[in-house]
Amino acid sequence: MHAIIETGGKQYKVAEGDVLFIEKLDAGAGDAVTFSKVLAIMDGDKATIGTPVVEGAKVEASVEKNGKGKKVRIFKYNPKKGYRRRQGHRQPYTKVKIAAIHA
Repeated sequence: MHAIIETGGKQYKVAEGDVLFIEKLDAGAGDAVTFSKVLAIMDGDKATIGTPVVEGAKVEASVEKNGKGKKVRIFKYNPKKGYRRRQGHRQPYTKVKIAAIHA
């Protein structure tokens, strides 16, 4: 069984036991989270598509950890002008493990 969920402005195709790196959630390690924005559920050759979400469907997951991704370096440069700007960014994420899909 697979489901398509939406969280953090992005869509993910998930199955039970999958590990995802999603946009940061306000939950600590070991907490249980429920995704209620289920856009579609596929069970074998039977598919349920939501309009826009599937009524009564939810995906349960547990938070494994919160962290930051690899550093992205931003460098702006104008030749012959003496303009140089260097900046770094690390995107926060939440690592979750899908526990169950309820249709």
